[in-house]
Amino acid sequence: MAIFLGSIADDYTGASDLANTLTKNGLRTVQTVGIPDPSLALPDVDAVVVSLKIRSVPASDAVAAAASAERWLRQRGAGHVLYKICSTFDSTDAGNIGPVTEALSDAAGGGIVLVTPAFPETGRTVYLGHLFVGGQPLNESPLKDHPLNPMHDANLVRVLTRQSRNAVGLIDLACIAAGAGAVKARLDALRTADVTTVIADALFERDLETLGEVALEMPVSTGASGLGLGLARALVRSGRISSGGATTADAIRPVGGLSAIVAGSCSTATLHQLDIAERSMPVLRLDPERLLAGPDEIAAAISWAGDRISTGPVVVAASAAPETVSRLQSLYGREASGHAIETATSIITAELVERGVRRLVIAGGETSGAAVDRLAIPAFLIGPEIAPGVPVLRTIGNAQGDMLLALKSGNFGGEDFFTAALAMMH
Repeated sequence: MAIFLGSIADDYTGASDLANTLTKNGLRTVQTVGIPDPSLALPDVDAVVVSLKIRSVPASDAVAAAASAERWLRQRGAGHVLYKICSTFDSTDAGNIGPVTEALSDAAGGGIVLVTPAFPETGRTVYLGHLFVGGQPLNESPLKDHPLNPMHDANLVRVLTRQSRNAVGLIDLACIAAGAGAVKARLDALRTADVTTVIADALFERDLETLGEVALEMPVSTGASGLGLGLARALVRSGRISSGGATTADAIRPVGGLSAIVAGSCSTATLHQLDIAERSMPVLRLDPERLLAGPDEIAAAISWAGDRISTGPVVVAASAAPETVSRLQSLYGREASGHAIETATSIITAELVERGVRRLVIAGGETSGAAVDRLAIPAFLIGPEIAPGVPVLRTIGNAQGDMLLALKSGNFGGEDFFTAALAMMH
């Protein structure tokens, strides 16, 4: 299997978001969970997205994991590797966006790297180096209060500088609007000033297409799925993709079994989606403090779901309002409280699968990662889009047999996302 484009995603929901974008824009794409075992047979594809869980781990661990994935992708022919990050630039002053970007650049022989989290389709834009969410500066938007990586600075040049060894520059919208030639000239000027990473503005898809054309000529880039869109379109325009385009038909073939939803995200969007789902299906809202106290809440949830799941889909949610999350973090610590909830939801998910669930929706990046790891799913085919950034996924090489999943970033999807997702998983 030789591929044109490789990507290293810093979490699992972001990986499926990117894989969805690449598929929609003409690339046959597969999403792997970590570096696949050599025995796993993957289909012939144009792009591979390697899902990692490195957004919130120590920077040294993130660098090591990304470096291993980069070597695997290069060995399979990837001429360009995109480090896929969150479109809200979730990170801390220690990383991990800066350290991983610099390590991937070093592995590819050095050089300058374009960086942009812009994805206008989902309301993420960058102007004069500042990130906006739905027209609001990131630090004024509801997404500033991420439970693991709160983001209180919208100036991405400043944010990335705090994480990086070397100088960080900016390519502004005026330069990008002037076309690929102007962007390349600006990059040349920044190189002479010893700049190694460059935040790029983008307000429209045409800006992403320009950035994708330029980035494809370099070995490494860093960005959200919007940059993936630009890279995919540039590859198709180059004539190197001759497969006739991507198809999602095989991924949506029906599977038997039961349906369930597990939510761990505390985003405003997910909380509202749970309220809407409760109108049409049973919803169990777990007590996060009891989850931290011991296994009784997990056992009760499994019993509750087991009594109901044969008659229709059920929802088990560890999601909580931001003030509850803040209180738990102050009592138990940010890492301990997050780990307890991830562990609990992954155990519940595995028990639901043991009881016959084969259509599964998971809300929340960390929740999705913990659940997929516990289920030991090695890879996914990319199916049709449920909502922007969220496709139906079909398992490849899964010990439990064929399953259909949706891994939803907490803030993605409309208010009826859960019912819409299950409706597509016939």
